[in-house]
Amino acid sequence: MTRTYSRLDNLIISIDSALRLSSGEAVEAKRPNPAIDVPDIVMEEPHREHAAGLMRINHSGEICAQALYAGQAATARNPEVQAEMQKAADEEIDHLSWCKERLDELESKPSRLAPLWYAGSFAIGAAAGLAGDGWSLGFLKETENQVEAHLANHIIKLPAEDARSRAILDQMKIDEAKHAQMAEDSGAFDLPGPVRGLMKLTAGAMKAIAYKV
Repeated sequence: MTRTYSRLDNLIISIDSALRLSSGEAVEAKRPNPAIDVPDIVMEEPHREHAAGLMRINHSGEICAQALYAGQAATARNPEVQAEMQKAADEEIDHLSWCKERLDELESKPSRLAPLWYAGSFAIGAAAGLAGDGWSLGFLKETENQVEAHLANHIIKLPAEDARSRAILDQMKIDEAKHAQMAEDSGAFDLPGPVRGLMKLTAGAMKAIAYKV
């Protein structure tokens, strides 16, 4: 039998998840790391630091993704939409794990502001869910589209010799496109231009900070 969770149940689950993820607790991926068979090459220090900064941004982005999905699932009205949100969140857990593994390999750490990223993103996700499932799915679709473009940019910016990080980002990009299509197929509304612009501006600020902190 499949248990149906109430909104209170989902809220408690979200709080527990927030505490674990924002504290830096390791998460286990369900899929193998895409870089598992890619040889690791010792990079020059500036290249290593740059790769670590980019992967810290991506790890922070996955913290935000978990919070967004949790917030949206907690306030979604349609159980089918809740299920789709949870399915996407489960796949994003793989991304979070892969980015953390790569940060460890690069002798670096996640952003110290992870609790802030989670709290802000959860609030945004919950607000999107309260606006209605169509708008919530629209927010998800636009988020994934922007993340896909961001990953394509990072793939270019990575040091040429960092094939391991590139393999991870390549798979993440494929998954983000799939999540955006899921939202589209589930009835996502198109967000107004000013909202899309604000999302880009907010994401840009997070990326600039997470690269260093």
